[in-house]
Amino acid sequence: MIVDVPIHCLSCGTLLVQKIPAGEDRLRGVCPECGKIHYCNPKMVVGTLIEQDDQILLCRRAIEPAVGLWTPPAGFLEMNESMAEGAARETLEEALADVEIIRPFARVDLIRIGQVHEMFLARLRDPQVGAGEESLEVKWFCWSEIPWPDLAFPVIEWILRLRMADLQAQQEQYHCGSLRWKEVGSPMSLDNYDLGDLQSLRLKV
Repeated sequence: MIVDVPIHCLSCGTLLVQKIPAGEDRLRGVCPECGKIHYCNPKMVVGTLIEQDDQILLCRRAIEPAVGLWTPPAGFLEMNESMAEGAARETLEEALADVEIIRPFARVDLIRIGQVHEMFLARLRDPQVGAGEESLEVKWFCWSEIPWPDLAFPVIEWILRLRMADLQAQQEQYHCGSLRWKEVGSPMSLDNYDLGDLQSLRLKV
């Protein structure tokens, strides 16, 4: 899992001991001095799918991981903001785009790296877009021109393919599911994940 694991107590600085606390079922970092238990929990990633004239806006990443590859604007949720607010903020930071959130589109659990991704459909409030500090460029792509081999992460490919399928079928759905790496092949290829628990809820429009 790609989750920061504390080594020292966040309260008193003492070196943590890994043990199973009373009443729990897994190892935790426990402070032998003050008794504080340190939990490692999944990170929440939020972002937007911005559509206009049968195109979608993608950003080419200027930072690692996956520098130079394409993704919708997205990033980690901050404290004191809702998921929709975080998605709009990340979109402004990465694509200089002021958006209105329309609705949630997909929630995907990334078991291997301890992340939960929530992607929203959004529309521009203002037509101006541009590359923020974490983007090399932003570009509108027709769905037939999506650079599939150059997408940044398997979760992005899955989400985009779900949206493309909905548009082709002329239906609106909310999707949720898990990407579970099969532990064979590259974890950067969608083909090496189990997608079997996808659930899709058809929405009334």
